[in-house]
Amino acid sequence: MPQPITQNALFYGDNLDILREYVADSSVDLIYLDPPFNSSRNYNVLFRDESGKYSEAQIEAFEDTWHWTQAAERTYHELVTDAPARVSEMIAALRALVGTNEMMAYLVMMAARLVELHRVLRPTGSIYLHCDPTASHYLKIIMDAIFGPLNFRNELIWKRTSSHNDARRRFGFLSDTILYYSKSANSVFHVQHSPYDESYIRDFYRHIDANGRRYRLDNLRSPNPRPNLTYDYKGYKPHPNGWAVSKMRMEQLDAEGRLYFPKKAEGRIQLKRYLDEMPGVPVGNVWDDILPVQSQAAERLGYPTQKPMALLERIIQASSNPGDVVLDPFCGCGTAIAAAQKLGRRWLGIDITHLSIALMKYRLCAMFPDAQFKVIGEPEDVGGAVELANADRYQFQWWALSLVKAKPLGGDGGKTGKKGSDKGIDGVINFVDDNSGKPKRVLVQVKSGHVRSGDIRDLRGTVERESAAIGVFITLEEPTRDMATEAVSAGYYHSPGWNTDYSRIQVLTISQLLHGAEIKMPPAHGTFKEARRVRVPDAAQATLDLI
Repeated sequence: MPQPITQNALFYGDNLDILREYVADSSVDLIYLDPPFNSSRNYNVLFRDESGKYSEAQIEAFEDTWHWTQAAERTYHELVTDAPARVSEMIAALRALVGTNEMMAYLVMMAARLVELHRVLRPTGSIYLHCDPTASHYLKIIMDAIFGPLNFRNELIWKRTSSHNDARRRFGFLSDTILYYSKSANSVFHVQHSPYDESYIRDFYRHIDANGRRYRLDNLRSPNPRPNLTYDYKGYKPHPNGWAVSKMRMEQLDAEGRLYFPKKAEGRIQLKRYLDEMPGVPVGNVWDDILPVQSQAAERLGYPTQKPMALLERIIQASSNPGDVVLDPFCGCGTAIAAAQKLGRRWLGIDITHLSIALMKYRLCAMFPDAQFKVIGEPEDVGGAVELANADRYQFQWWALSLVKAKPLGGDGGKTGKKGSDKGIDGVINFVDDNSGKPKRVLVQVKSGHVRSGDIRDLRGTVERESAAIGVFITLEEPTRDMATEAVSAGYYHSPGWNTDYSRIQVLTISQLLHGAEIKMPPAHGTFKEARRVRVPDAAQATLDLI
């Protein structure tokens, strides 16, 4: 069995397998997961008997998760026979209630993973499960069975939008649910605060001192009679209960300018509480102060289910300490991982598509150029590439595109990894090459086998048809001499910005890319929108340096 890994690693593969193979018992401090679920589908479809026609999955990689297949049946039997008694009884009862349909298949797959997540969580750890109303009630039952109802902490409501067009025969869906559980009563938790609103500041922090600092007044009365705190101070009498502080502390507050003395001696001294020293309002279970990643947001990367950094930062700061291990088993575009790196935590991220792994690598390198991390499960040589191509040519295609930082194209532009009509184009790289600001394109095609000179002619025709600047042909097999000749005959693209000629059609092998070869093109290019570089706070960086 491989050595367990507890520091900064991305894993490609099924998270159930990765958890069992690489993550040790009680080694993770905080888990955040946002598993795939399509709340926009017809709710009744999820409960349709599986004898009917299959409906499209939200994400191609999770197609088996959505249907009651042999894999779902096998996982169900594992839970019934091997899981703790309360879990096996729960999953059997759910099957009797829900039936063998897409919803039950999803719940079975989630239950198996939540059992493993419970295993890897430390006794002081917590888990946050991000979901929607379609299945949140079932997931809460599963979480109760696995983590125990006494370890339920909150059902957090995140208001992710202010309006929606689904409010015709019902109230609009404006929020997501986050189920927060701990593993024990001794879990780490730090109260989070949000800023006071302007009306509160205006009403309560009405006073401003000579330095421009806002403050409010608070009484210094002891809540209970305290003879030892009953003393005169500068001619001012105490409340019958006494002062709230000792005379020594009163003198210290006075020296610091924190006391307010009324003009009349019969009044009582009050304490100045400065606004800039107050933490703010303790955050409750309804989060309406964190905006979603909107179309013009600076952090937007183009990934459809991207969550805002502020959301993950709040969760990580509330339920972990610097140096702790944060795990996200459904990484997507890696917001939890990026937030963990920013806040000085160690992290583990898992995803089942090379598309997501590539996006996370780009994001981490752009935001944290000095970050050190491992990538486990990607091909490291041509032999591994051949294995991936034989197992899943679409995963091979996405991985190959990641080697040149090309944005995958498909039925939905590559955002979710669905397969679709690509008109002979598998990926694209955009760049700006002159003062017009108009983007130009490099079109990329990937082939895992059976290459021939006709493929190069086809790519050349596609580049001309699409008015692209450059075409790149990535091949697992070595190109033939005729292919090389056909590529050379396509001529050159002249870059006005760099006054350089680049081959219009370029052929690159996987072997060459693994050994550092690159597309010859103008240098300004990227895959998804590049993440902004983030400065890690000194304290957080010191924590990472010591690990």
